Amino acid sequence: MWTEKLSHGVLRVLTPLGARYLKPSLFQRFYLLWLFRNFRTLPAKVLNRRQLRFIDGMCSRRGFVPLSAGWEDAPVIGTLEQRPVIENRPSPERRPSATVSDAVRFAANSRQG
Repeated sequence: MWTEKLSHGVLRVLTPLGARYLKPSLFQRFYLLWLFRNFRTLPAKVLNRRQLRFIDGMCSRRGFVPLSAGWEDAPVIGTLEQRPVIENRPSPERRPSATVSDAVRFAANSRQG
């Protein structure tokens, strides 16, 4: 079973929309087998920051595979109970464009007059 998971295993991620599956690379399967060595299911809360970044990177780079593509028979390496929250990086503040400012001034002047 271990060799099947290493060669063809998938990671199941339970999301609010239901179970989703990731097809990891060989290196990622090695790491996931080690990560899930004692448990079949892990909540995202027990993972450290590096492990969360690893899984988040897999989710964003590889994307989820549809079950209709024949992955329903693939061995499941492990199940992550909640997709980790992606850290929102604050976007740089934007200045309003000149056309918006002009339109606001025009609207304010037309109401006054």
